[in-house]
Amino acid sequence: MPFDPTREAGLARLNCFVSKAGKAYQDGRNYDVSPEGIGAVSQLSPWLRHRLISETEVLRAVLNHHSKREAEVFVQEVFWRGYFKGWLEQHPSVWKHYKAAVAQTTAHNSKAYRTAVAGQTGIECFDHWCAALKNDGYLHNHARMWFASIWIFTLRLPWELGAAFFLKHLQDADPASNTLGWRWVAGLHTKGKTYLATADNIAKFTQGRFNPVGGLAQAAPPLEELELHATVPFSAPQAEPEKPHLLVITEEDCLAGDTLSPSCLGILGILSPEASRFAQGALRDTLARHGGQLYQGHNWSAAIETAAQQAKTKHILTAHIPVGPVADGFAHTRKALTAKGYEISHKIRAYDSLLWPHATKGFFKLKKQIPTLLEVLDLG
Repeated sequence: MPFDPTREAGLARLNCFVSKAGKAYQDGRNYDVSPEGIGAVSQLSPWLRHRLISETEVLRAVLNHHSKREAEVFVQEVFWRGYFKGWLEQHPSVWKHYKAAVAQTTAHNSKAYRTAVAGQTGIECFDHWCAALKNDGYLHNHARMWFASIWIFTLRLPWELGAAFFLKHLQDADPASNTLGWRWVAGLHTKGKTYLATADNIAKFTQGRFNPVGGLAQAAPPLEELELHATVPFSAPQAEPEKPHLLVITEEDCLAGDTLSPSCLGILGILSPEASRFAQGALRDTLARHGGQLYQGHNWSAAIETAAQQAKTKHILTAHIPVGPVADGFAHTRKALTAKGYEISHKIRAYDSLLWPHATKGFFKLKKQIPTLLEVLDLG
């Protein structure tokens, strides 16, 4: 199905899915039953990833239609996204080491890597998913797990290069979900627990479309790493939205203009050069609704300074930017602007500030808190 990067399209997709978020989702979510990879999943991830629609909007719509028991599995999947986000936020060294590994490895020059990304391995399902990823920018979640498992344990390629391949092509590419999802398959996120793609499992959940008998690894020994990724306790940033300011919106939160700053003097949209087609469209849709300017380039500090001067303010506000490429770029921007006397504030959403303190270990710790979190968010 096409992904129209507008808030209107995201809400329409949500409305179409809501009735299926109960038993239909629970029973069918693992089946990749069509060439389009739709099945029973919501396909809301591109809009959620860039917050053209919010997690609370999705949860509210679903729980208005289903009981918490009926929608339990889908609700947990929504919270998984917040869990990964919060976990990476509190273990930023994982992102740092991932980037370094991508930059330093020479495996991308190998024949095995070139064959894999060209979709010419001879493993029919893998080659099909590779083509779909590059052509459509989307894969069913189960297909992503199979793909990652084959990449790591059958093709024996570095997981970091596979994660980078996904990050480059997925329209819903999220630094946290993507990086930690690959690490989970590899046995690095939940230490020692890996995911092995098997022919029987693929045949069952594609309803016979693929059956790679004899072509896959028969074991998935967990990868190991020397680094110990210490937990960095999350401290919610304190914003000062009452001051006249410039609102800077990034592809990380395209609803910022709706919730953070109704009285801002100006809005500037910032896109990282690596932004996906969907991210570009999402930010353009946001700015079309708010009348802001779009900047896409490398010199963010100069663009923000110019916009702030036009707005006649030294105060800049953004939604909190979680760990990832945008945060990396904004760290340099913050340093340059602060040196010139600009005050930069960040505001975090209540949803994130509630979830993230529970995302320090495995998902089970956060899962136990879901009923309470729903109550606090007025969704229970």
